[in-house]
Amino acid sequence: MIGQIIFIVSLVLTFGVFLYTVKRIAGFFRLTKPAFPVRDFGRRFKVMLSVAFGQTKIFRKPVIGFFHALVFWGFCVILLGSIEMVIDGVSGADKSLKFLGPVHDVIMASGDIFALLVLISVIIFLVRRLFVKVRRFEGIEMKHKSHIDAIISLSLILFLMVSLMAMNTGYVKMIDLSGGEMHGIYPVGSFLAGLLKSGTYESYKTLYNASWWAHILTIFVFANYLPYSKHFHVFMSIPNVFLSRLYPLGKLENMESVTREVKMMMNPETAYSTVSQEGVPSRFGVKDAEDVTWKNYLDSLACTECGRCTSVCPANITGKKLSPRKIMMNLRARMKEKGPAMLKHGPDYNDNRSLVRDYITEEELWACTTCNACAKECPININHPSLIVDMRRYLVMEEGSAPGQLKAMFSNIENNGAPWQYSPDDRLLWADDLEINVN
Repeated sequence: MIGQIIFIVSLVLTFGVFLYTVKRIAGFFRLTKPAFPVRDFGRRFKVMLSVAFGQTKIFRKPVIGFFHALVFWGFCVILLGSIEMVIDGVSGADKSLKFLGPVHDVIMASGDIFALLVLISVIIFLVRRLFVKVRRFEGIEMKHKSHIDAIISLSLILFLMVSLMAMNTGYVKMIDLSGGEMHGIYPVGSFLAGLLKSGTYESYKTLYNASWWAHILTIFVFANYLPYSKHFHVFMSIPNVFLSRLYPLGKLENMESVTREVKMMMNPETAYSTVSQEGVPSRFGVKDAEDVTWKNYLDSLACTECGRCTSVCPANITGKKLSPRKIMMNLRARMKEKGPAMLKHGPDYNDNRSLVRDYITEEELWACTTCNACAKECPININHPSLIVDMRRYLVMEEGSAPGQLKAMFSNIENNGAPWQYSPDDRLLWADDLEINVN
């Protein structure tokens, strides 16, 4: 009974802290702008099954991708066992889902096997982080805090797997010594239990109970640590993939405010209206965190900081400052900085800083070739170019700021109707001396 009370209090506290975090993040989403309408759910479901659950884009790096997929699939399977543990903790029972029979056996066996596979994978990840210099893990945006965060998250996962394996081993050994009925199948636990030749029933019961509490309490701590770490993608990656842009990557969305004004000007009945029916847009493009769409912000929260985007960026490869990963990390950091003050003081709050320039320089933005290599490579379908283009739109349309070559092109289009510095009357001069056979 005391154990139940402690568990219920821990569970309520965990949910309370988590709901506070969700409320805080939801408030930040309310500061953002609308994005595309979410429809075509059938196609979205297929993309989610392929990219999120099938981990298809991860396998572009086949070896390390395989181990990452094992961790993801392992979490999906082990989650089912964790649900049973929560039910057990609240009810005071043991193996509450045993009534499922063979299904329960499969769940327990899968979780037991994946615990070992995830353990091996995480050890490999830790070795790479600590002892192997992986180029895509480096960059000006990758501060010491990011590396520490990764080590902490991996260590927590490692402890979760160790405690789960210890729990299963203790359970198998405890049942063997008591002669009771075993609920579930535990291949790895049975193997490890077979290696233990000494010990009493009470000692293995203690091992089982201690591991049970260590595992479930670590899950509670981990769940509330994730939203404040780079591993928030554990929660956000699947929704982000489901809400992917379904347009071709090369398609750049027109600005609705500009399209509306052009249509209004082309309509004789409204050609001289000073204000459109929808009102004057507050800003063209993106200057700060509140100007981005909800999908841009979701992308930033889902970013795993894996560096695959930056590693294939041609601008970054050739030594330019642009890093698509940094763009996402900067948006997340800027919203974290300004968002609380905006929620407190209102959307007009100004701290005399902005995403453009204070976080992301013009040099970075104009280095992007919009080749979409970053979006193509991202394992969770983050679309970096859409945000970069919107920030460039702000620079051009609000400040008239652009590289000299672009300004010359804009001037030529305005004066000559074409990007070239020639009068429209002179465009066919190149053909004057050509002999054309009209027969």
